[in-house]
Amino acid sequence: MNNTTVTAPKGFLAAGISCGIKQSGKKDIGLICCPTGAKAAAVFTTNKVVSASVTICKQHIKTAVTEAVIVNSGNANTCTGTLGLKNAESICKATAELIDANANQVLIASTGIIGHQLPMDKISHGVILAAAKLSSSPNAGDDFAHAIMTTDTKCKQAYKSLKLGGAEIQLAGTTKGAGMIGPNMATTLCFITTDADISKNLLQTALKDAIGNSLNKLTVDGHQSTNDTAIILSSCLAGNKSIIKADANYKKFAKALDELMTDLAKQMALDAEGATRMFTIVINGAASKVEAIKAARAVADYDLVKCAIHGGDPNWGRIICAVGSCGVKLNTNKLSCSIGGVTVFKNGQPVKFDPKKVSKIISQKEHTIVVYLGAGKFSDFCYGCDLSKGYVTINADYHT
Repeated sequence: MNNTTVTAPKGFLAAGISCGIKQSGKKDIGLICCPTGAKAAAVFTTNKVVSASVTICKQHIKTAVTEAVIVNSGNANTCTGTLGLKNAESICKATAELIDANANQVLIASTGIIGHQLPMDKISHGVILAAAKLSSSPNAGDDFAHAIMTTDTKCKQAYKSLKLGGAEIQLAGTTKGAGMIGPNMATTLCFITTDADISKNLLQTALKDAIGNSLNKLTVDGHQSTNDTAIILSSCLAGNKSIIKADANYKKFAKALDELMTDLAKQMALDAEGATRMFTIVINGAASKVEAIKAARAVADYDLVKCAIHGGDPNWGRIICAVGSCGVKLNTNKLSCSIGGVTVFKNGQPVKFDPKKVSKIISQKEHTIVVYLGAGKFSDFCYGCDLSKGYVTINADYHT
């Protein structure tokens, strides 16, 4: 059985168990361990209100060697005050004792309902159960992927391998997130493992850039979580020449990480709350890079566009309205739009097209919308998904 989970790269163990945080009885504690010690890098939410787990993780990520990541789902540990911080520290300490590490060598993340204290009796037992089940098997990696889920309907995992010199480098990742996703640093919980020998500083740079091109390009509902955390761990056991500068080997590694993260971002878009399809919105001819991404996000977050896509409606007017109302520079005489390669609006005027053909394109699992602003030479893109009755139902029933 091929292993494409977070335990695939050399040096990693994982586990996922249920300890009763979730009333459903589904897995709710996940643990990744690197017994030989790993280099770690992370990015976090830029929300000013953050989980206690984010606060503690920001402190622990500074240590030179990381031995584990402990994650709970079903409870965000956000807006829980001093006790919440104490509980997060206690979980790291308890995990460290079980794997013979220091507390600051354990990273932590949480996801779930905001404003509830963690059920520490259940979690304390859960950490013990998870540590006892640590394994390098594919099943253990799958268990971890399932343990971090909340409103997700499926676990999202991705795997890449590449040759650097004579060594095979492996990267594997899993992410969770179906709602409260707006492109602004991490936008989810995401955990990546690799056995590439790479410096901590370059690992941080590669992660930040990859997220900028993937998870930060995804918007489900434009709402940023308080718990967003993305962590990459490197065991450095692949046997490659250590990557200590931004040379050709670094670029190969960074490209593979970028592709892995893009795969995960698209899986998230297709499993977004209530989503039935996703789309990519590309903006060309913007006055600046900032305006290009602003326009792309405006379309991807525009509820009327999202509803039209759900209905398979080639309503280009809503797309044009979205870019026109977001405050970016544009030339109305050059403004153009295509859907799935079919031009539907050109140089400020509608053009004849087959609406049934375009409707069929929109109704596919994925399609691309391209808008030309005619104001400059800059481009950018964003991933979005449709808005269905299912999204409203999920969030109406998601009670505290």
